[in-house]
Amino acid sequence: MLPYLNERQRRLYLAVEARGLGHGGVARVARATGVSRPTIRQGLRELAEPSAASERVRHPGGGRKKLTERDPTLLRDLEALVEPDSRGDPMSPLRWTCKSTRQLAAALVGAGHRVSHTVVAELLNQAGYSLQAPTKTLEGRQHPDRDAQFRYLNEQVKASLEAGQPVVSVDAKKKELVGTFKTGGREWQPRGRPERVNVHDFPDPHLGKAIPYGIYDVGRNTGWVTVGQDHDTASFAVASLRRWWQAVGSEAYPAAERVLICADGGGSNGYRVRLWKVELQRFADQSGLAVTVCHLPPGTSKWNKIEHRLFAHISMNWRGRPLVSHEVIVDLIGATTTQVGLRVQAELDAGQYPTKIKVSDEEMASLRLTPHAFHGEWNYTLAPRASDL
Repeated sequence: MLPYLNERQRRLYLAVEARGLGHGGVARVARATGVSRPTIRQGLRELAEPSAASERVRHPGGGRKKLTERDPTLLRDLEALVEPDSRGDPMSPLRWTCKSTRQLAAALVGAGHRVSHTVVAELLNQAGYSLQAPTKTLEGRQHPDRDAQFRYLNEQVKASLEAGQPVVSVDAKKKELVGTFKTGGREWQPRGRPERVNVHDFPDPHLGKAIPYGIYDVGRNTGWVTVGQDHDTASFAVASLRRWWQAVGSEAYPAAERVLICADGGGSNGYRVRLWKVELQRFADQSGLAVTVCHLPPGTSKWNKIEHRLFAHISMNWRGRPLVSHEVIVDLIGATTTQVGLRVQAELDAGQYPTKIKVSDEEMASLRLTPHAFHGEWNYTLAPRASDL
């Protein structure tokens, strides 16, 4: 209807709509129609006091022209300053500065335009710009068999779960400073009494860091986390797996003949780490299980199930809580639950796991390791050695 109404009729009509919407109606009508809030409020005043309404009506096209009409090059120059494709342009006056609305307005004024930072914000909104943070979406160069490896891994997981065999996703969580340090997130506290923590995040030499290594049971939706105090090595990773099997896995899967491990391609459980395979062979010998490992392709660790099914919930559970001791960390991890039934057990591992352990070619040759036909470097099985059973 708006194009068929004169100025005063449009003002009164929009005022009626805003009044009918109640609280927030002026803002909603202004957003929907592009008419300014002062104009709609003037219409509300005229509805409240009809005698005060002016009978004067401007002709179509009357009134103050829009700034972009009076200054045709303004929008073009503004977009040139914020256009992503022109970043790094040596001629840009904002090459090395934060592109705030005030900085943009100052640059435009310097170019001869008459504009304020509030108008710059309005123009950016109208042009489809918004404040956005960088998003982590670039994974770097992808392996040509990236998707094929995901399909292969999924097939292995489905086959193991259908056969009733354990399937676990493993990884080391980010190391955490132990002590009165700030953690991300917020927690309910009495007003004006926030938890007091250190100003600087210098590690406490006596408390050190906590190294959580997780085992997520895909079939049972349960987690196991070993909290280490020394180093994140392959020996520590497999020791965590061994603890899980002895405490939980062997009881949950009494008829298990093999275990499938889904792991990242790097870190202490990387496919290039010799010690990882040597320690897994020892685990296979001790447990009597055939150990199959399927690594996620390089650069795809965020797709590991343990990241969003276990670690994410642990981080939410201790948000805003200083991790003052290893025992507190173990308790917070063990108290992690979700509405879909996740349960977690945690233990402290005070053992020593030295780094830079060399594995000889002879040790590698003694392994009962069988690479799979498809990318044997990522997919392989370690069978228990009969002499060690």
